[in-house]
Parts: sequence; C-alpha cells; structure tokens
Amino acid sequence: MADDIKLLSAQLAQDPHSLVFLRLGELLRQKRQFDLAQRVATNGLERHPHLADAHDLLARIQADRHDYEHAFDEWDMTLRIAPRHTGALKGLAFLYFKVGDLAQAESHLREAKKIDPDDPAVDQALAMVRGGAPAAERGSAEAVPVSAEVAEPIPEERVFAGLEGAQEGLLLLDAAGQVLGGALKSADGQDATQAVAAYLAGVSQEASRTAKLLGLGGWVGLSAEGPRGNVHLTPPTQDALLLVVRDRSVPMGRLAVIAQRAALIARRWLERQV
Repeated sequence: MADDIKLLSAQLAQDPHSLVFLRLGELLRQKRQFDLAQRVATNGLERHPHLADAHDLLARIQADRHDYEHAFDEWDMTLRIAPRHTGALKGLAFLYFKVGDLAQAESHLREAKKIDPDDPAVDQALAMVRGGAPAAERGSAEAVPVSAEVAEPIPEERVFAGLEGAQEGLLLLDAAGQVLGGALKSADGQDATQAVAAYLAGVSQEASRTAKLLGLGGWVGLSAEGPRGNVHLTPPTQDALLLVVRDRSVPMGRLAVIAQRAALIARRWLERQV
C-alpha cells in the first residue's frame, strides 16, 4: 500500500487535475492518515466540485473522524449530484442508524438495495437495522458498514456534553416546562431560555394528542424554517421536549441529525436521574 501511495502521489503532483486523488485519498483513509486524506479529498473537490465520488470520499473520511454533521452534508451533496449513488445512501443510513432513526436508515438502505440488489453489505446493514438496536447504543460504527472504526463514547458530564455547541442552541424541558438543560439566546444576544421554556410548556402533550386524533401515531419530530434560523422539536421521552436551534446555514436534514443525537444523549441523562 505504501508503494501505491507514493506512486499515486507522484501522479497527482504531475497532474493536479487527475482523478487519481480518489484512490489516493481512499488509501490514506484506510491507513488512518485522516489529515492527509482530507487534504487530498478537499483539494480534489476544489478542482472537481461536481464529482459525486469526491464528495463521497470526503464524507467517509469525516465519518471516520467522527465529524458526522459534515459527513451528512457531503453525502447529502453526493445524492444531489448522483441520486443513485449507493455509497452515499449507505453512508446516510449509517448516520441515521447511529442516532436511532431506524425508519430513515431502513429507507435509505432499501433504496440502495433497489439500485444494487447484489450488494451483501446492504443486506447485512438491513438485518442490523431491522434488529432494532441503534448503532449509537451498540457503540460500533460498523453496524451499518461505512467505516472500520469503533465509535468512541460521548462524554456526558453535562446533559449535552460532546455535542456541537454543547449548551448553546439546545433546550431540554420536562412536561411542566421546567428547564433541565441547555440555553437559548435571542438574535440580539439576550438570554431567552425561560421565555421559550414557558412558551413550549405542554407542547409535547399537545403534539401527541393532535397526532393521535389525526391517526398519525406517535410524533417523532417537527421542523420549522425561519428568516433568521431553523428549529427542530423532538420528544426524547414521553414527558420531555427537546428544542434545537441553528442558523439558516445548517440544512434541515443536518439539523434533524443533530436533534436526534441530542435527544439520545438527553434520554440517557434523564434515565440516570430516575
């Protein structure tokens, strides 16, 4: 492998626009030289911004580095360019599986199987997903085969420790609207935590009641876009509500992933308080 890396590096140096960067970046990823692999992938994307395989390569590198939010963005972009890209479908399935969204994980895997029905990795991943245990709980990033790295446990000294933004832009409430964790600020930087908490008191029960009346089953999340930011609501447990707020630069799909990951952490924290 070392000789291949040297050869491909020489070819890329001779012709910076060559597509050999895809193979080179993958070999570096396999050798866990993530900084160099990401540099190669990023430089390649600068020259080939509409190449789906380049976005897929960068996503796999970022997933190996546990940078799941940026990996989501790159796999999402891969599918925008090439909607039948099975690597991106499996990658997004892995991310959804990791945060416990089994329905989305299975949906992406079923789409991948339609495209490549003979891929044994898809069958293996579907079996894992239908088994019902989220990858985040199993602790393995191989539950849906994307990378060969075992996920490290997320530190939980605070409710949302380890998450992007930690206490900012995240708000965990109990059924009565009492703040259990997180903090929110208004557009002008003023603390808005208590005001928002009071407004959201009882929302979880109302959402559950409305979904039941409409015959929709249990509600799992609600997203909304605004002129200054996007929000996502989700119930970590039956008696709690989680609000995630991010600026408009964060895509709604990525926001949902952040919210589901935060909900998993919050649920674990709530269970330990009993």
